[in-house]
Amino acid sequence: MVSNPGRGTIVLAAYEPNPELFARQISSLRAQTVKDWECVISVDGDDSSVRRVVAEAAGDDPRFRVIADGTRLGFYLNFERGLAAVDPATSWVALCDQDDHWYPDKLEKLVPHLDDVALVSGQARLVTHPGEVTTGFTERRDLGGIMTALNNQFTGSLCVLRGDLARRSLPFPRMSTRAAAHDHWLAVLAAAQGGTRIIDDVVQDYVQHDSNVFGDPSRLGATGGLRAITGAIENAKAFTRRYEPTGSLLSMMRMYFKVYVGWRQLMAMTLASRVPDADARIVSAFGTERRFWSTWRLLRDARRAGYVPTRFVIEYLGSWMMGVVIGGRRWPVTQPPSTR
Repeated sequence: MVSNPGRGTIVLAAYEPNPELFARQISSLRAQTVKDWECVISVDGDDSSVRRVVAEAAGDDPRFRVIADGTRLGFYLNFERGLAAVDPATSWVALCDQDDHWYPDKLEKLVPHLDDVALVSGQARLVTHPGEVTTGFTERRDLGGIMTALNNQFTGSLCVLRGDLARRSLPFPRMSTRAAAHDHWLAVLAAAQGGTRIIDDVVQDYVQHDSNVFGDPSRLGATGGLRAITGAIENAKAFTRRYEPTGSLLSMMRMYFKVYVGWRQLMAMTLASRVPDADARIVSAFGTERRFWSTWRLLRDARRAGYVPTRFVIEYLGSWMMGVVIGGRRWPVTQPPSTR
């Protein structure tokens, strides 16, 4: 482990933050025992409230820099913009949400692991707001590159990554669906080149929200059979209405493919084109040359090990079938910019 990790950057994505929680988060960053960093705050949309809270909470601290142009990008592309604004000479990058609370030694505990791996994550206490009721603790596990691509265990706000990995991640793979997730892409990229690690230390409070993330297996219940299928169809319909130009059956099949198999295919092929010396197993398992029976065995083993619920297996296989119907293997690596 190193005692002098070099200057780093905290990338904080902000969108209409709760002023109380946002001010508390800013204060927790300033309280870090690791002091040599800049915080780039990328604002999605109007920046007036963000600048006001930063001015009140950080005062004249020169380490905080707000970037904004008034456009609404969505959190995926907002994090991309934040990473693009990072100083090329930065040694490490920590991802940050606007309403969590970091413990003072978070960076001190995580950053030294970057001597050994390209991306490291800690654990979090799950709390409600208001009330500060502890509802549990995360139990993230590093399952290796293949399983990370299948079922992401890396939550962005818990992660610190090497500066060169952050630069190589840009631009993010483009897909017009909420399935595209910055932390999933970064974890897959790190797993393929440099390695990943999850430590058991609880490094922050993670404030919980009611909104669900479609396609995240950790948020899926154990529902199986017919209820899983009907639930998947309803989700596909909702996202088709939001992200596709029409609500036709073909559009719904296209969306169903994107959310599971298509997103992982896009990550794998982007990885193959951008990092030729990366771990080829991820590309083989999820790229355009993937094979059904290999995928079936992967899903079966993941289910038996308890890495994914039955519902995820059913929905993933349904996504595969939709890909066969629409010719999903022929999709190019680069997609039009997401409106997410």
